Amino acid sequence: MPFLIAIPVLIVILVVANIKIVPQSKAYVLERLGTYKETWQTGLHVKIPFIDRISKMVSLKEQVVDFPPQPVITKDNVTMQIDTVVFYQITDPKLYTYGVERPLSAIENLSATTLRNIIGELELDHTLTSRDTINAKIRGILDEATDAWGIKVNRVELKNILPPKEIQDAMEKQMKAERQRREAILRAEGEKESQVLVAEGQKRSKILAAEAEKQSAILHAEAVKESKIRESEGEAEAILKVEEARAKAIQLINEAKPSDGFLTIRSLDAFEKAADGQATKIIIPSEIQGIAGLAKAVSESVKDK
Repeated sequence: MPFLIAIPVLIVILVVANIKIVPQSKAYVLERLGTYKETWQTGLHVKIPFIDRISKMVSLKEQVVDFPPQPVITKDNVTMQIDTVVFYQITDPKLYTYGVERPLSAIENLSATTLRNIIGELELDHTLTSRDTINAKIRGILDEATDAWGIKVNRVELKNILPPKEIQDAMEKQMKAERQRREAILRAEGEKESQVLVAEGQKRSKILAAEAEKQSAILHAEAVKESKIRESEGEAEAILKVEEARAKAIQLINEAKPSDGFLTIRSLDAFEKAADGQATKIIIPSEIQGIAGLAKAVSESVKDK
């Protein structure tokens, strides 16, 4: 009786043990009697006990492997240490399982030999500045070679390029000299630009000063001209007023009809003013001479009396 109960329990345990759930991004390679049967993808699967066997559990995620530094020699005989990082993904679990023994070791050796071949065709300076080119060449060669292994190489990166110590020292000195040269050039260009700006400023200042002086001279000339015009206008106006006054006086005299005696006395006054001047010769009209003689006779007769 216990034996009969144990058999169903054993069967249940055996069935449960052979039920497999394949998780996401995984694949199981199944063998039946030592021969490849199929590849299980994500989901629930049942294998036959003692007949089926899961040969390999394969991850379908992109994986990264960092290989140690490899010694390589450039075209100009410089030995360097270069380590690579390979990003790969398993695309065919069957080929990955049966295609090559120790796939990662195969990829490492293949990348090392490929790297040596590529670097051997380049000089040191070109090697240091051509990482993208080197990466692309290595990736293309590895991707083509690993297709038979069910592996796709997505990217290859050169992680470090380490030249010998003496080469590093020489490169550092060269970089320092180059930085000093650039600094000297920048300083010289700055000084040149500063001098140009100062010269332009002085030139502009002189131009503005000359323009200001010219404008000042023009304004001064205009002011002087205007002053002279006003002075001339004032003199002309004064002369006009004097002439108008004389004309008015003559008009008044003509309107008053002065006698000959008044006119004679005015003539004597005018002659007296003329005699007080600085002239060395005075011409006296005959009429005024007669009048003067008459005046002198009258004065003498008055004194005798």
